[in-house]
Amino acid sequence: MFLSAVGPAPTLRVRSPGGAVALGSGTRRGDRAAMALEDSLATAMAAAQAGDAAAYRRLLNACLPVIAGIARAQGVRGEAVDDVVQDTLLTIHKARASYDPARPFLPWLRAITQRRAIDRLRRAGRRPQEVHDPLAYEAHADAGPAPNTRIEADERNAALARAVAALPDGQRQAVEQLAYAERSLEEAAALTGRSKGALKVNLHRALKALRGTLARDKEGGDA
Repeated sequence: MFLSAVGPAPTLRVRSPGGAVALGSGTRRGDRAAMALEDSLATAMAAAQAGDAAAYRRLLNACLPVIAGIARAQGVRGEAVDDVVQDTLLTIHKARASYDPARPFLPWLRAITQRRAIDRLRRAGRRPQEVHDPLAYEAHADAGPAPNTRIEADERNAALARAVAALPDGQRQAVEQLAYAERSLEEAAALTGRSKGALKVNLHRALKALRGTLARDKEGGDA
């Protein structure tokens, strides 16, 4: 699922045919490079979801420097960067069916990487940098929040649980299997008896419905 939060994204340096460029720097060149990278990754992900193995390999290879840059921006150093890269790639593999192609790819990738980096820093006994992203894992609790934030996170989780429970059976199963359990489409299809195509359609419909429900709940709470 995706976390609704606010805050700046880290500045990254990635390789393009013209050399290293900064993403998130606010420069026109950096903006163009970020847009080109977003388009390339989103297109490859859509093709991978449709079963294109070559596109999936290209996607993972293109993600490597981006993941490493995000991990370093989180404070990960040395060999631990490679660990975060591998953890992130594994999460992408498990959760690829839950990616909504109607949403930007890079914020989704950034959110996964940040979570894996925080996990790695915690295991190493280091204090992670909390980073928030507006398009990542909606209603998912932040790691290591302050007491007031923990209460807010618990409320978000409760609202999310109610919204998921209210979904039609097919959509609820898709969310539980693909997003919560992070199972592959093949695994989820075998467990639910539904086709992979039906699961993808149900998941995308569920994400749209959940976004609407959570947005209405937030507006009601702010009123």
